[in-house]
Amino acid sequence: MIRFLPRDTKFFDLFAELSTAMNEGARLLRSILEDPHDLEKRVAQVQDIEHRGDKATHAIISKLNTTFITPFDREDIHRLASSLDDVLDFVNAAATRLVMYKIQQPPVAAAELAGIIVLQSEELARGVSLLEKNNGVIQHCDEVNRLEDEADQVSRKAIGALFDTEKDPIHLIKMKELYEVLEVATDKAEDAANVLEAIVLKSA
Repeated sequence: MIRFLPRDTKFFDLFAELSTAMNEGARLLRSILEDPHDLEKRVAQVQDIEHRGDKATHAIISKLNTTFITPFDREDIHRLASSLDDVLDFVNAAATRLVMYKIQQPPVAAAELAGIIVLQSEELARGVSLLEKNNGVIQHCDEVNRLEDEADQVSRKAIGALFDTEKDPIHLIKMKELYEVLEVATDKAEDAANVLEAIVLKSA
């Protein structure tokens, strides 16, 4: 006798876990860049959050490998999990550079970029939360893309000002890399939004 299996909705819970970790990591990074007290301790907290995100991503992939019927394309589940995890990875990469390069006074533009990442993470989390009902997701994807354009402008202006004013070449390299890692995080958020949008359009 053939038993038809219901569509597994556990994936949405796991995506919510991953989105929550992404949000927490982005907010903590912004807080650190705005006020870098207890730097090593708080950066370690970002790393702990990143590990939680890794576990959620691993749980999604593991479940994907053992689930017969999935809520949407298997490839898209993998891509969405990976792209959300990438955002958190680069949030963590930015935080660890503060300790690695002993950046005690982060520039204002770095905190501004982190603030954009927070906004993108919140939009992605809202989009993911609406994915099960497939309703209202696209507007959140559009906002993530708009914010990425804003981040590009902030980053270009900050790097330009850095080359105009910074006399210490070592400090210039450190700051430039910090800006670039933060900008990559905004790019990864845009990638995640594009995956979300593709999922919605396929099921429209």
